[in-house]
Amino acid sequence: MNETSLFSIKEFSEFTGVSQSTLRYYDEISLLPPAARGDNYYRYYEPFQIILLNFINVLIDLGIPLTTIKEMSNDRTPKSIIELLSRQETKLDSSIHELWTAYTIIHTFRNNIQEGLLADVDEISVQYLDEARLVLGPETDFQGKDSFYEEFIRFCNAANEHRINMRYPIGGYHRDIKAFFAAPNKPDKFYSQDPVGNTVRKRGSYLVAYKRGYYGVFGDMPQRVDSYAKEHGLVFNGPVYIGYLLDEISMVDPSQYVSKFMASVSHKE
Repeated sequence: MNETSLFSIKEFSEFTGVSQSTLRYYDEISLLPPAARGDNYYRYYEPFQIILLNFINVLIDLGIPLTTIKEMSNDRTPKSIIELLSRQETKLDSSIHELWTAYTIIHTFRNNIQEGLLADVDEISVQYLDEARLVLGPETDFQGKDSFYEEFIRFCNAANEHRINMRYPIGGYHRDIKAFFAAPNKPDKFYSQDPVGNTVRKRGSYLVAYKRGYYGVFGDMPQRVDSYAKEHGLVFNGPVYIGYLLDEISMVDPSQYVSKFMASVSHKE
């Protein structure tokens, strides 16, 4: 045996970051026996055993029990390793999706709250907005109803049927500016700000205004929006979106909620 080409257990431990006690345990359960033993029964490891040890650590990090790893190691074949890795890929895909969803929910709420804190409810402006995806709910039916909340509750009840993720912030949708001016407190639909939604709010120039107060209570904001558009020679194009920036998530007092009006506009030719 040429011990100069091998690592002692101390050297192997220092190089790999795996404690000597763990290496001894792996030897005892025949998971990773040393490549050789010296006359003094000292353990010696080959450099290529680093690869196997690293792979074992990956499997442990994935939560695979040592007994399973040992069985796989003793009887491993390309096919058995592929099957093991495929199972773990499926589990990781699910975990990654869950983490990504949680991240986007948190990110969306944080952005909404930050914008709501900076919003000037007296200001109306034209802003360029990026494309945003969302999921529209079913048509609302305010016939004979004065309460904004009745239709919102119906939207919540229909969420599962329409595959609407209610964990994302919710907004209101009016089919056009006429519908908004006619009944600003009665959106034609509600929507979820789900970034994988099948509906797109197109990028472009939008007239943006903010209002403070209860859901569906707009005060004189529609009149001010209309006056601003006429004064600046703007034409409304397409739907109107109402985003709820400061709501139950961040505010105790409903009178301090902040909503955002967004309507695509262009200049008159």
